[in-house]
Amino acid sequence: MPTSRETTASCDDVWEVLADGWNYATWVVGASRIRAVDEQWPAEGSRIHHSVGVWPAVLSDETRSVGMHEGRELQLEARALPFGKAHITLRLHPQASGCRIEMIEHAATMPASIVPDSVQHLLVHPRNSEALRRLALLAEKRSN
Repeated sequence: MPTSRETTASCDDVWEVLADGWNYATWVVGASRIRAVDEQWPAEGSRIHHSVGVWPAVLSDETRSVGMHEGRELQLEARALPFGKAHITLRLHPQASGCRIEMIEHAATMPASIVPDSVQHLLVHPRNSEALRRLALLAEKRSN
């Protein structure tokens, strides 16, 4: 079950935030800083090199684009050391006065991947709700 949020921002406004990898730590809960963004971001195979945690316990990590449909969908593989990898899909659905943002996250590696999807969704829902709140706010700021 996806986590979703409606926003007054257009799909294009939300996509602009997603397509600027330097924004990643602003809306992704847990990402603390961006070290580098591949020039091709968000093209498939490109990466955002980021850190997670709070100083001094900061770990270097990365998120890779594994697919996209420009302006509508971005598929990511996020590493979260020492926990493994997650597959995240962000979908943008146009609406009459803005758009609905949908986020689906699944653990991609053991041991978390053996947890049933319904339980995984319950566990990540609060963090993903906050991430979508932040993403919507950034996009709404662009649209004004």
